[in-house]
Order: sequence, then structure tokens, then C-alpha cells
Amino acid sequence: EAVAADWMLEFACSCLCRHFGDRSGAEFRRWSDVAQALITGFFKIPTHQKKTVYVCQLLIRIAKGKSLELQFENGQKISPLESALSFWTLLEKEEIKLEKLHEDIRRLIQIQTVAVHIENGYFKEATEVLERLFTDSESDKPLRMKLATVIKNKDPYVPLLQSFSYSLLISKIKSYIELFMKESGTDFLIQEATKYAESKGLEATALQSKSVNVNENDKSNLDTKQRFVLRIILLRDILGRPYSGQKHTESRALQSLNNLQNVENQGVSACGRRRQRWTYKEDLELKSGVKMFGVGNWAKILAHGDFNDRTSVMLKDRWRTLCRT
Repeated sequence: EAVAADWMLEFACSCLCRHFGDRSGAEFRRWSDVAQALITGFFKIPTHQKKTVYVCQLLIRIAKGKSLELQFENGQKISPLESALSFWTLLEKEEIKLEKLHEDIRRLIQIQTVAVHIENGYFKEATEVLERLFTDSESDKPLRMKLATVIKNKDPYVPLLQSFSYSLLISKIKSYIELFMKESGTDFLIQEATKYAESKGLEATALQSKSVNVNENDKSNLDTKQRFVLRIILLRDILGRPYSGQKHTESRALQSLNNLQNVENQGVSACGRRRQRWTYKEDLELKSGVKMFGVGNWAKILAHGDFNDRTSVMLKDRWRTLCRT
């Protein structure tokens, strides 16, 4: 399950990066729910996933930066942008390059955190934020004094705030995303795997219908490219339905972790598995899946359905039995 979670988180992060700043925001919201569900599922964030988690949390908070009613931190009354700043600080610790871009983004987040409070008429809160985010250092003093004057005059449309606008912050974040995606290579791999799958006409069912008789020692010998393509097909499809709200999407994401792991492991675990009787509920799930995805799309049906330790081959055989009866 940990392996499946890793792949899904990387895929969700890639989708967040690609849809960050979209006008409609529907795709970004959908993948935000998925990423949050996966991150919540971690008892402890794996070291190799820290940067991915920080990027997801940063983008989600920046996108909601103007919604002061949202609270991302339990027990702390801080705005989404102030919360985003804490994750940006963590990201800075993970990197040693991009110093100019880091400083630009940090300064923009700080200024916009104050500006959003001013725009909403929360002048007292804007002063409190100013005191928290801007230290007494000499380098911060000129900007701190200018922002204090803006708060006092209660004017959010002064040239200073227009020069450090929210749209500029979004633009700078996008510049960082481009560098992050190139560095991680996740987006490139996903695009290439998807192209490969489409050009070869591969489907998850074709990969899984192969007869694989291996033991645990031989598991590493399975075709790496096929396993990667299978994951991409499944991950792309698992949450490919229209956005339907956070609660349902989170539930489906967590359920899909188990189903995806079952699909990937079926070639190894099918041998020697004790035969178990199909339940009425599983038959209903199978019929519903066939109605939704069509006969033959067993891996998709398996990924979306609630089955008791089944494989796509088992689904195919059971459907054949149901058709005969």
C-alpha cells in the first residue's frame, strides 16, 4: 500500500502543478482533495516524499490565499497565505539553489498576506500579521513602515501593493513549479508513459490478463515499463470522473489505494490463493462496474469497485459464470 500511495501522491502533485492557476479551478480542486487525502493517510511523511508533500501543501494554500475564512492549521487562527509561508520555509530548507526566486516568493507571500487582510477590511488583523511576519531587522524596516502606513490609510489600491500583486505571486509560483517539475522528472515520465500506452494501444486489462507465474523472489523481474504504464493508466482513470466534492473524492482516493495495490500484486499472489465464494454484494459491484465501464475493462472495474481480495482475472471469470446462469 505504501508503494501505491507514493505513486498516487507523485501523480496528484504533478496534476496540481499542471492545473495551478487555471481559471475554472475544477481540476485543481479535485486533485487538491486527492493530495490532502493521501497526505492525511501518512502516519509519518517518508523522507523521500517531504518535498512533494510541501509543494502540494504550498499550492493548495496559495490557491485559497484570498479566502480568509479557511483554516488549514488546527487550533491556529492564521490565514491560508500565512500557512503557505510556513511550507515555503520548509521548501527553502530542502534546496540550496534558486536563492533569488526563493526571496522573491517569500517577500510576495508576506506582502500579500497583509494585503488580503486590508482588502477585506481586517485592519487590526493586518497589523497583527505585519508584526508576526516582519522582524525588527534593518533590512525589513523600510517595507514594514510602508505597509504600516498602508494599513493606517486603509487603502488597498496603493502603488506598493499593486507592484507586489497576487497575480505576480501566482506567476512566480508557476516559475518555481516549472523548475520543480524538471528536477523531479515526474511530469515527463507521466507524459511519456501515457504516450507509450496510447501508441501501443495498451490497456490495463491487457497487461493484467497475461499469465504470470512467479514467486516472491522473481517479483523484481517483472517488466518495469509495463508496471509503470499500468500504474499510469490506473492512476489516470481512478479519479477521472467529474469533480464531485471533497468527501466523496477523498473516500474514493483512499479506497483506490487498496484496489491499486491489489491489481499490481495479483500476478504474484494469484498462485496458491484459496478459492472463496462470491458474495451477493460483489456480484452487484461487478454488474455495476460492467454497466459503467463495459465488458473487458476488468482492471478499471476492479480499481473502482469494492471487492474482497479479487483480481481482474477473477472478475472476468465470474462475469462469464453470471452470463451463463
